[in-house]
Amino acid sequence: MARYRGPRLKRCRAVGVVLPGLTTAATLARPFPPGEHGTRRRTKPSDYKIRLTEKQKARWHYGILERQFKRYVTEASRLKGPSGQNLMVLLESRLDNLVWRLGLGRTMAAARQLVVHGHIQVNGQRVDRPSFSVKAGSEIAVREKSRTKSFVLEPVEATAGLPKPSWLEWDPAKMTGKLTAAPDRGDVPFELNEAAIIEFYSQQL
Repeated sequence: MARYRGPRLKRCRAVGVVLPGLTTAATLARPFPPGEHGTRRRTKPSDYKIRLTEKQKARWHYGILERQFKRYVTEASRLKGPSGQNLMVLLESRLDNLVWRLGLGRTMAAARQLVVHGHIQVNGQRVDRPSFSVKAGSEIAVREKSRTKSFVLEPVEATAGLPKPSWLEWDPAKMTGKLTAAPDRGDVPFELNEAAIIEFYSQQL
């Protein structure tokens, strides 16, 4: 399956919520599903549709393909503790997500591009895998040669006033950040029922 490159707001409208990893829009100008009959769809959603919608919200926000997302769910189910909470910690610990959270990219796609192109270091080592799992205590930094580039400075300036999670530290002068603790599920930046995601895959695991 190829990565989706179509209209991002269309996907947000499909799930009924703004996904900040997809778009910088604050609200949906048309808060109803896309399509000719979008304004007339008022039927009560089935349990399957509710679970599917929650799964798609998470997958689209983090920019993960189906096969990889299912692997995350499998891993979360094997860890101790609530599977839904484990899943969100795994997703929030991805390097591309942390780069986005630090304000180095306006969207998840922009943050992923910075990682893939080799502009990001973890503990002094260049890492070009967006799915790289960052451990608590690790330092995330922009490579020294990239710190004066416009594609780095512009997002940092645009997101300077936005709040950051309590488990992340950021020094804009040095272009370095630190994951001080494991990500907190309560800081997920949109409404999500992670238990419904686990239920969606429960028959497949």
